[in-house]
Amino acid sequence: MKRDAQIKSFLEVAGWADAIRSPLSGDASFRRYERLSLGNTSAILMEVPPPGEDLQAYIGIAQLLSQFGYSAPEILAKDESGSLAVIEDFGDDTYTRILTSEGADEDALYTLALDVLIGLHRQLPPGQPIPEYDNTRFLAEVALFVDWYLPAIRGADLPVAARAEFLELWQPLLSIARKVPNGVVLRDFHVDNLMVLKNREGVRACGLLDFQDAVFGPVTYDIVSLLEDARRDVSPELSKRLIRRYLDAFSTLDHDIFSASYAVMGAQRAMKIIGIFTRLDRRDRKPHYLAHLPRVWQWLHSDLAHPALASIEAWLGRELPTVERITPHALTEKAS
Repeated sequence: MKRDAQIKSFLEVAGWADAIRSPLSGDASFRRYERLSLGNTSAILMEVPPPGEDLQAYIGIAQLLSQFGYSAPEILAKDESGSLAVIEDFGDDTYTRILTSEGADEDALYTLALDVLIGLHRQLPPGQPIPEYDNTRFLAEVALFVDWYLPAIRGADLPVAARAEFLELWQPLLSIARKVPNGVVLRDFHVDNLMVLKNREGVRACGLLDFQDAVFGPVTYDIVSLLEDARRDVSPELSKRLIRRYLDAFSTLDHDIFSASYAVMGAQRAMKIIGIFTRLDRRDRKPHYLAHLPRVWQWLHSDLAHPALASIEAWLGRELPTVERITPHALTEKAS
């Protein structure tokens, strides 16, 4: 009740006290969203339940993206506690929704999204107020695979020595990933977080959501995020065209270096996601994310085929034979 009163008080001060509030579907985080409708206008109430994520980080990145000409939601109001904000409403036309409609131009939508990344990687120099995507963070993320997925599938924690070996194998791989230039990494740059804004032109026609965890790191990460989507298949032909478009935009970028970095970032991200989806099932009681595991495993196998990742493929072959690389129902069976 105290939280309800806090929200009502905030909306009154923000000028939205009389708005009709309609819950919106959330994501894998603890954030909650409501659409506020007041006459012919609307906005989104974003709530970060305390203790929670850093709303100030979201606001800072949103303002930075807007400053450089990209479409991040305008911050209309925020409370002093740092847990509530009213932000611009981009509507309901996510890439995910548009791509399921008849006649959707998949190539155009993905090209627009890639052009957003090309622009970001050209525009934002080092020194922006964005944390570095350092090795500590990379290793903590890939460790989710051995700390959550492997115990769930094996029925026992991974031996300490095997876990240490896994993380040690990643150290030189992160050096390979970092041979490409650094840029802004939005980290969740995929179709669920991209919006079609029909009243805007150029890269501003692509609305950006869920970027509060942005960091400064290898430019390959968000390209992987877009093209190796956990929730949607992207054809090899489309991926190749878009990667070629990116490399054409940065003509001095060595193709082999890019390819190796892309594979390393792809494998790191896939293992992180497999771990996160397992944690969402086991800890947070959100089993529906397990349905995406077969696709993520396909991306992981593709990335591990790169010679740079031979050590991880060999380690995985010892610790988790191919026959045990699992489908959602098998994880459910392990839990029963």
